[in-house]
Amino acid sequence: MILLKRLVIATVILGVCRVGTGLAAEQTTGDADHKAHHPTATKPVAKSSKTQRQIDEQMKQMQAMHEKMMDAKTPEQRAALMDEQMKSMQSSMHMMDMMKRDSEAMPMSADAHQMMVKRMDMMQMMMQAMMDRQSAQGQTPGK
Repeated sequence: MILLKRLVIATVILGVCRVGTGLAAEQTTGDADHKAHHPTATKPVAKSSKTQRQIDEQMKQMQAMHEKMMDAKTPEQRAALMDEQMKSMQSSMHMMDMMKRDSEAMPMSADAHQMMVKRMDMMQMMMQAMMDRQSAQGQTPGK
């Protein structure tokens, strides 16, 4: 009777091992098949560098607009710059939307991180532009 119990236990263990080995082999094949239908990740070097240049140019324009607003001596001069500043901010918002779409398509990499940093810098400059606008209108920022 003990011999029969040991034989049954050994048979069950052997069966479980064989099934487990078969599933593992099938899983390995499944991983290869799964990876085969995914395209390889390529780095869009040209687009990234072009986008980076556009972002840098937009940041320079925003900085120049900030300096113009700060250099304006009279409320009339500031008011005259407000339309130009509004167009600059709208352009920046459009660019930030494009940056968001581009960064969502990228896996988290150095390029994606750099894009996020530039986007945050642009947001900060836009907030500064809004503060400039408030002060040009005679409002106290923060109230």
